[in-house]
Amino acid sequence: MTAIERSRTVAVVGAGTMGQGIAQVALLAGHRVLIHDIDAALAADGVAAVRDRVERMAAKGRLDRAEAEDAIDRIGSAPTLTGLAGAALVIEAVVEDAGIKRRLFEALEGVVAPDCLLATNTSSLSVTELAAGLKHPGRFLGLHFFNPAPLLPLVEVVSGFATDPAAAERAYRTVLGWGKTPVRCADTPGFIVNRIARPFYAEAFAVYEEQGADPATIDAVLRESGGFKMGPFQLTDLIGQDVNEAVTRSVWESFFRSPKFTPSLAQRRLVQSGRLGRKSGHGWFPYGQDAQDQVPHTAAPEEAPAEVTVVGDLGPAAELAELMEEAGIAVTATEHGGPYIQLPGEGQLVLADGKTSVEFADVVYFDLALDYREATRIALSVSEDTSERTLAEAVGLFQRLGKRVSVIGDVPGMIVARTVAMLIDLTADAVARGVASAEDIDTAMRLGVNYPLGPAEWHDRLGRDWAYDLLHHLDERCPGGRYAPSLALFKLGYAAGEEDEAADAAADDAEGTE
Repeated sequence: MTAIERSRTVAVVGAGTMGQGIAQVALLAGHRVLIHDIDAALAADGVAAVRDRVERMAAKGRLDRAEAEDAIDRIGSAPTLTGLAGAALVIEAVVEDAGIKRRLFEALEGVVAPDCLLATNTSSLSVTELAAGLKHPGRFLGLHFFNPAPLLPLVEVVSGFATDPAAAERAYRTVLGWGKTPVRCADTPGFIVNRIARPFYAEAFAVYEEQGADPATIDAVLRESGGFKMGPFQLTDLIGQDVNEAVTRSVWESFFRSPKFTPSLAQRRLVQSGRLGRKSGHGWFPYGQDAQDQVPHTAAPEEAPAEVTVVGDLGPAAELAELMEEAGIAVTATEHGGPYIQLPGEGQLVLADGKTSVEFADVVYFDLALDYREATRIALSVSEDTSERTLAEAVGLFQRLGKRVSVIGDVPGMIVARTVAMLIDLTADAVARGVASAEDIDTAMRLGVNYPLGPAEWHDRLGRDWAYDLLHHLDERCPGGRYAPSLALFKLGYAAGEEDEAADAAADDAEGTE
């Protein structure tokens, strides 16, 4: 199956920002492009806007002048749907209303040729449902571009229940030829990005609701320790609390109110109060000329311990032993027991594992980091029973390593660790259910929402049992199903274990033949 030929026309229905962006992408890929809108004047304005962008690209040297003039000549508007009769692909980018979209595509079926692909750019509606009234649903699919379409590379190619695989493949190859990075996805609530991304927001909001930390501190930890480009509180203020909450609620409802996707009551209260983020002047944070920056909690300086003992294998935090030695802290290692860092005052420093500090005599938990060497902030979690000396030694240790330290409440799984574990779990479940491949999910999360690693990449880095064990412990402390690890995650860990055993056996056999 080949891509749609460049000589064929691509039509876009909907002259708003997204429609204009999609039209620009197809135009610069070499197609003749038509824009249609129910308001003919808006369609003409959309054409003018795209032509202006192309002109500005040429003026800045980003596009050859001859290519720009050729592109400007290849775009026009279609006052009526009948003007789209010769299109090989029609992409809809109108209001997110299922009734309006269905009526549009039913009308298009009476206009376009039998080989024309029909695509919706919906981000939240079911592709299968939108195709239900069509006479030929096999040629209907989702092409979910991300805004701004000319700049962001990701496109989710969504197959509905009735989508012909050949149609999906033709659309995939077409978008690939446009210079985008397409990922294949089954029709599921939220598709890939909006389904998998829910824990990034939900776990941060949960920590806040549990009085574990304030929004500025949670954002700072996810950025400076987790490697995420923007914290969820700042990001949802940018998106709009009403928009983000509506997507969360839609996914939750579509999954029959699964506890995995339960919306945040705190965010609901923000929306109800009209604090929608930047666009309203206040969300999680205040905005405007007189607004003060919200400062994350940062611990005061403490003295670092002169020596520590690393007990057992620290797993994802193993690099800390080397960093401590480089910082002048004497490190003694013992293989038996643990894993934890034994502090001089007899307290222990433990990587977040889904348990709570209050369960133990004198324990400080520390959060997961994308890269402990590069991280600039580390979160510590303590209970009321944690001794002042143990906390001071833990704070001083990480400060000696050049990190800012945020002390949060006794929250199981902390901030980065529980977020990453939930992302891994939802990804394993989605792969097992045929939603998308692990590779496509990783690509979607890195390109669509700029995650530092895809969830499957996190899983490979952290080890086959890490996420399962953490979620199992979380589920014991926060029952109700939200943190219950999926069967897919359990199987993934077990299968990896079998592979490791087979590899070890093969290595032993190889040694025996030398």
